[in-house]
Amino acid sequence: MQYSISRRDLIKTASVSLVLAGVPSTYAQEAVRRFEPKPVGWRTFEVKTTVQLRDSKGEAVIWLPVPSLDTPWQRTQDSSWSGNSTDVRLTSDGDTGARILIAKFDAATLEPTIVLTNRVQTQNRAVDWNEHAAHLAPDLAELRRWTLPSELITTDGIVRKVATQIVAGARSDREKVQRIYNWIIVSTYREPKVRGCGQGDIKAMLETGNLGGKCADINALFVGLCRAAGIPARDIYGIRLAPSAFGYRELGGNPANLKGAQHCRAEIYLKPHGWVAMDPADVTKVMRQETAEWIKDAGHPIVAPVRKALFGSWEGNWMGYNSASDVTLAGAKRRKLGFFMYPQAETDAGARDPYDPDAFSYQITAIEIQS
Repeated sequence: MQYSISRRDLIKTASVSLVLAGVPSTYAQEAVRRFEPKPVGWRTFEVKTTVQLRDSKGEAVIWLPVPSLDTPWQRTQDSSWSGNSTDVRLTSDGDTGARILIAKFDAATLEPTIVLTNRVQTQNRAVDWNEHAAHLAPDLAELRRWTLPSELITTDGIVRKVATQIVAGARSDREKVQRIYNWIIVSTYREPKVRGCGQGDIKAMLETGNLGGKCADINALFVGLCRAAGIPARDIYGIRLAPSAFGYRELGGNPANLKGAQHCRAEIYLKPHGWVAMDPADVTKVMRQETAEWIKDAGHPIVAPVRKALFGSWEGNWMGYNSASDVTLAGAKRRKLGFFMYPQAETDAGARDPYDPDAFSYQITAIEIQS
């Protein structure tokens, strides 16, 4: 499929750029919502994942993602587990560093059960565009790693062609990222019918022209385009823990039942600022699902505050697991995973469907610990 950016798309992108650059619009002036995540202190959550493999026959294995981030916006305090496993251990994926809890069960175990409890601290995150982090001494090899392709997030062919078109004439890396962010918002859309968080095959998205998806599709496309433009970028795979403090229903989770609350975010590296938060997928989610009607105008008063804030900030009602792609689960019969933010399990009958928590079955809950 021949893929090109039309003059209409460029005009739409330019219009969004003006709003984001601070040029007032009618919608921005009439905004009825506020969404301004700024660091205000740490929040502590106890996150519990309970897996019970009903109707399990033969030997079974469960793999659970464990938070493996230690950052200025998230830190893990403790991880513990219980259950009837005959062999349970905490390990790390050798290539990506993602922490994984592996629980094995013998054939005599009637209902394999594992309960993983993580205590984490999170906080809102926001870049100060007026401040340069001159003290940072980046690991150049690490940054180069985040410009390389993965199996699903490719950077050559059509991905590079589209990225080159979007950033043509940009005078800085920040402007390149801004253009890609804007293009994602006006060109992709949230598709609620997609299972789970999506697949994240960005080459297929561009080749077919089907730019609908969920966070693992839309943010992966954002990351891939940034990498193809030479900018270090990565997805962070995690889960929403609590409602949004700003009243956006779609930007929070029900801590008593976090079924379907998995969500990946993105971040990019800009030399003056270090790693910067991004989440264009959540902008498209607000546009599609925050109201009964699909909002198709990125300048709408409900969308505008989110669109502006998620270029550089995000809310601390979310926990990240890892930034891992192409993950190999030790002992698994299946091929490697494109990403790892859902429980995984295999029995003699085959792999359980992580996108169907009731049949799997698993439950995730969160409790905020008041200090």
